[in-house]
Amino acid sequence: MTVSRKALPVAGAAALATAVAIAAVAAVAASKSVDAKPVTNRINRTTRIWRLSIRNSARFAVAKVRGIGSADERRAAIDEEFAIRTAEDVARELGQMKGVLMKAGQMISFIFESLPEDAQAALATLQADGEPMSPTLAAQVVAEDLGGSPEHVFLDWTDRPVAAASIGQVHRAVTHDGRDVAVKVQYPGVHEAIEHDLDAAEVMYGMFSSMMLKGLDAKGLVDELRMRMREELDYRLEAQNLLTFTEVFANHPWARIPTLVPECSTGRVLTTEWVDGMSFEQFMRDASRDTKQRAGEVLWRFAQHAVNRHGIFNGDPHPGNYKFHHDGSVTFLDFGLVKRWQPGEWESLRPTLDAVIIDRDPELVVAAMEESGFLRRGHGIDPQVVFDYVSSPYRPYLVDEFRFSREWMIETLGRVIDVKGPHAKVIEALNMPASFVILDRVVWGVNAILGKLEVEGPFRAMLLEYVAGGPPATEIGAAEAAWMRAGASS
Repeated sequence: MTVSRKALPVAGAAALATAVAIAAVAAVAASKSVDAKPVTNRINRTTRIWRLSIRNSARFAVAKVRGIGSADERRAAIDEEFAIRTAEDVARELGQMKGVLMKAGQMISFIFESLPEDAQAALATLQADGEPMSPTLAAQVVAEDLGGSPEHVFLDWTDRPVAAASIGQVHRAVTHDGRDVAVKVQYPGVHEAIEHDLDAAEVMYGMFSSMMLKGLDAKGLVDELRMRMREELDYRLEAQNLLTFTEVFANHPWARIPTLVPECSTGRVLTTEWVDGMSFEQFMRDASRDTKQRAGEVLWRFAQHAVNRHGIFNGDPHPGNYKFHHDGSVTFLDFGLVKRWQPGEWESLRPTLDAVIIDRDPELVVAAMEESGFLRRGHGIDPQVVFDYVSSPYRPYLVDEFRFSREWMIETLGRVIDVKGPHAKVIEALNMPASFVILDRVVWGVNAILGKLEVEGPFRAMLLEYVAGGPPATEIGAAEAAWMRAGASS
């Protein structure tokens, strides 16, 4: 589907033209990049990151100067040119790196619906498989961790990886007892890159805060990201996450979790059953509208069930982490980036979300935001203005029926990142509590996927199932409720 640029107001277009530059800074802030070979040259890596940031900051400044005094259409055209050139630059640089820097680029590529089509096409290259490590290096990791060469440990081993991602790559193999498995092997040297890049991340978050979000707690955000990144690097933790989600979603009618093969899993090697299914691109191309509706609702309910009922959720809602099936069920593949609510975290965040979604009361929203640290006290901003801004990504839950779309994502992102628009004072006064970082990523990531699938339904009533004990609002909701009753009685 082609999205018309006419749907974007001029103020939103200007803000969105800055989106990739901001995203590049955020990507650097989240980086733990590593080359396909062992990391030995941190200076070169850091230099590339800083040059990318400097290039695009300069490009943005030039674009803004050129736009001064221009007519609206001319200004929008300049902004669009900036966005496209910046996206191409980001894709070219990040595509040569591994780690969360590349992962952040992947998130940008499917969340920033509001970028011009050419800019999206440039960033979409980040969703393709990255450059794999050599077969020798992969075999070395397997031998060191599992005590023998891949050909010895497995009955059959495929040297060429079937997927190469941000911190590891996947090989297909067969165990000695005949099971088809997927073996994820971590890139050697990735640990050596972590602390250095995270130090740079804190500097970049501080820069981002000083330029854009005056109230941003840069240190808190970086500390939260640092913890999640370190956890993601330890495949033993991912194996535990996988076992937890397997238990939480056991026999679920629509959500599937691959089975762990613990005897072939270590800190750098993770082995699970092999799952056949459609990629997101195949699913978008071949699935019927009804099947897309089912799969979209499954993705949404997977997140809601985990967040609201179990306090543990997958923080990486990327299309490449799913396998789609012809009946609308979905297999969830990656559990490296998982957030667990610590005591008091959800209790601190939930009043704000309840005030927005359940009460829909601007006064309550502001009071809850001040209490939880989203807003500094004494800001003096009209509660209705605050509500209009912070409720933007939650509009699906403020009305009885809602249809996700790319157009809605364009409008919503345009409003949220328009630092010069009508909500500029709100943006400047806002902080993002560290506890909210990963959940916010889930909200935007799931919204983006549902927008591409054009999922529609009674989302307010659906959410009330999870946050207020409401009755099932859809057929899938009824199936899930029956599944929960069966589990409680067993």
